[in-house]
Amino acid sequence: MSLDHLGDVPLYQQLANILREQIESGEIPPRRPVPSKKTLVQTYDVAPGTVERALAILKSEGLLKTVMGRGLYVVPEDERRPRGRSSA
Repeated sequence: MSLDHLGDVPLYQQLANILREQIESGEIPPRRPVPSKKTLVQTYDVAPGTVERALAILKSEGLLKTVMGRGLYVVPEDERRPRGRSSA
């Protein structure tokens, strides 16, 4: 899947949507790392900041977590926090 560089939807949101689909479909399985930022920059021809914003969205949704010294990993579905609720 590719990004629409001329479309109305921001690139970071498009990238977040693509990665979310890959996670939810199992293409990127639970407990596995997501591709590196460098790989995502090269694959989708975007700036590093675009990748960082997309990954931040997925982290805020509870789909990804940082494992110190190892990278970003997919959180298994049964360990994800429910969407739409804040932990106030």
